[in-house]
Amino acid sequence: CFVQSCCETLLSLKKTTGSGFTFSTPYFYDGLTYYGESKFVECAEERKRYDYCSSLRICTYEGSTGLSFLCSYFPSDFIVVGSSLVEMMDMMRSGACNVMAGNKESLLLNIASIDIPSGGDFVMGDRLMTNEPYAVVTRNDDSEFSDIINWVVQALFYGEEKGLTKSSSLCEMYTNSTRSLSDLNFLNAVYCVGNYGEILHGDDNNRGANQINNGTTGMLYAIPFGELQPENDHNYEGISSNSTVLHNMRNNGTLNCGVIDPGGHDSAEVDETLVGMSVDYCRTLAAALFNGNFESINLLRFSANDDDSFLALNNGTIDVISGVKIEKKYDFESSALNGGFHFSTPYYYGNKTEGDNAIYSLATRDANVLLSSFVNCIVLATIYAQKNNIAKKNSVDLPLVSLFGNEFTWALRDAIGYSGSYDQIYEKNFDKGSEEEGRGRNDLNEYGGPQILSFPGLN
Repeated sequence: CFVQSCCETLLSLKKTTGSGFTFSTPYFYDGLTYYGESKFVECAEERKRYDYCSSLRICTYEGSTGLSFLCSYFPSDFIVVGSSLVEMMDMMRSGACNVMAGNKESLLLNIASIDIPSGGDFVMGDRLMTNEPYAVVTRNDDSEFSDIINWVVQALFYGEEKGLTKSSSLCEMYTNSTRSLSDLNFLNAVYCVGNYGEILHGDDNNRGANQINNGTTGMLYAIPFGELQPENDHNYEGISSNSTVLHNMRNNGTLNCGVIDPGGHDSAEVDETLVGMSVDYCRTLAAALFNGNFESINLLRFSANDDDSFLALNNGTIDVISGVKIEKKYDFESSALNGGFHFSTPYYYGNKTEGDNAIYSLATRDANVLLSSFVNCIVLATIYAQKNNIAKKNSVDLPLVSLFGNEFTWALRDAIGYSGSYDQIYEKNFDKGSEEEGRGRNDLNEYGGPQILSFPGLN
């Protein structure tokens, strides 16, 4: 099962049910952007307020995410607030402002339906100023169903990547209800309904982040953390520090972390740089677990050419695998491995130009829901730190998190206190000279570039 958002994803615990939730891979990316006179849109995006930009006036409306964002980055005399979306449009039309701020999808729909100035010097901004991903939500006590949902989403992406479209002749009706879940024909989602682009029905030239990533631009996406310190968190079932697997790991004093030697690359140098990065993620996780002590770790090296690492994870020899390729065959329970596995948010994408389409992450057992969420939260913290200019020296700027119990409140700060931001980890392990050639997908998706990419295993 793929844990694609942070702690809150699996730990949005309901007091009445004791259950959390799993989010699929995001299938739609939105966020705040600007629309208006081109020169003033540029002023808003650059947060420039002098020279001709002193005439910048940005319309928004009460209760919108745009208002809270603008109040954080602009003085009040640059902001014009309406009571509703309709009033914001009216203010733009009357000239009370020269830029509107709102979710891109909403602006696109409303600009097309209302007599708002268009064409000429009026443009939609190129940047998404906030990150607002949308996903399918399932209960975290049914990992198999969550896996099925996620692979349906992946199939839609894969269909567009490969040019597969809706086809009544290929739409398959199942006759055997006992079919193995891993053998389900997920491409049925495409053949019976349509691929991602067909379902989106959008202008291919104006899809922003909702486009297929071709490997030339960054895919490191800082998914919002959400509320990490809910009220009365000590009353939530399942997160008491006295009963969690995290608490037991801390008492044991050591993280057992498997590291994959990927193999199959053209040179040992590439292997070692990726292995080094995987080791750093193991140590970052140890720092988060043990109050900053990144040396409380037992590292075991495994080959990528067999299933030994997953067998070791399944029988408890190791707690987590770092540097593992995301593959569908390991996501579902099987007789050989006995259990399905969670894959964290990816932290490294193979070099497509060199024929490496692998996606690397950390893996945990399906049964360890809290640990899986914790691991994913730490991976995302490195990307969050990068987006928010947080490094080792100012790691205390990371939020506190009480969802895993009070003893792990400083987990994010301890993690980044050791590793630093994603760039600090990357540059430590990869030659800085390679920056001239570009990092491809291993770069921050800062302003809403293409973010859609299927995981391997559907062909």
